[in-house]
Amino acid sequence: MKIIFMGTPDFSAEVFKKLNSVYPVSAVVTGVDKPVGRKMVLTPCPLKIEAQNAGVPVLQYEKVSRQGIEDIEALEPDLVITAAFGQILSDRFLAIPKYGVINVHASLLPKHRGASPIQSAMLAGDKTTGITIMKTVKEVDAGDMLLKREIEILPEDYADTLFDKMAVLGGEAIVEAVRLIESGEAVFTPQDHSQATHCIKITKAEGQINFANDKNYLRNFVHAMNPWPSAYTFVGGKQLKIFDLLPVDDDTEAECGTVIYADKAHGIVVKCGDGAVRLVRIQLEGKGKTDDVSFLNGNKDIKVGVTLA
Repeated sequence: MKIIFMGTPDFSAEVFKKLNSVYPVSAVVTGVDKPVGRKMVLTPCPLKIEAQNAGVPVLQYEKVSRQGIEDIEALEPDLVITAAFGQILSDRFLAIPKYGVINVHASLLPKHRGASPIQSAMLAGDKTTGITIMKTVKEVDAGDMLLKREIEILPEDYADTLFDKMAVLGGEAIVEAVRLIESGEAVFTPQDHSQATHCIKITKAEGQINFANDKNYLRNFVHAMNPWPSAYTFVGGKQLKIFDLLPVDDDTEAECGTVIYADKAHGIVVKCGDGAVRLVRIQLEGKGKTDDVSFLNGNKDIKVGVTLA
């Protein structure tokens, strides 16, 4: 079976690696190299690097449905697989492969359609998430489903640890999906669109904490936003990144975002919507990452009565 694989980030690179080890990929399609860092050095994406290391040809386009359509038609693929590709595919493109285009989506559809399904599952407080292999259609993540694989979201998971586990699961799922298609056993099931939820692309601005939320949501928020864009707030005009926090039962009367404890016995505790949260691991702008008790040694930026916003 002639397979074209399309994607961009680490997630797609890991899925490709597993797929290519079982079903050799004929070509990889990704976006053009992007400028990275202060010197704006053109840098290949993780999928391109993985494909080149595997000796698989790489095609790059700003918009494959506009610039690369003839190239893809000439390759005459039996199947196109996408994973975190990030480009809209035209009707003409979707009609090219014999078995269509299928997508590796990092949620249990129809929940969390869109660009940030892993973070969105964590923000929602879901206990489980998973991978859905589904047919690509013009509506985002709305195609018929071939299979699902479920995974538990552990209390100690952060976005990066869950990403890593989901990528491995995605690789296993797509191998099974190709086997089903190749053997003629594939059965696609329509989604219940009435149960669909949607998520947006995460940006740096999404990382700012709103302490008016409840303590359990804030814990989920910090885990979902780390390592990027990181959860953060501001104190005295300086950015304060928060890498871990713990919910605290406390009925102290104060405005949300107010520091209610700042000592060695309690650590740094901030009032929130339904109690309080302890800022267990933090980094103040211009300082190193540290635990809250160590931060208080000789540092006066955070003290009782200060408001974080």
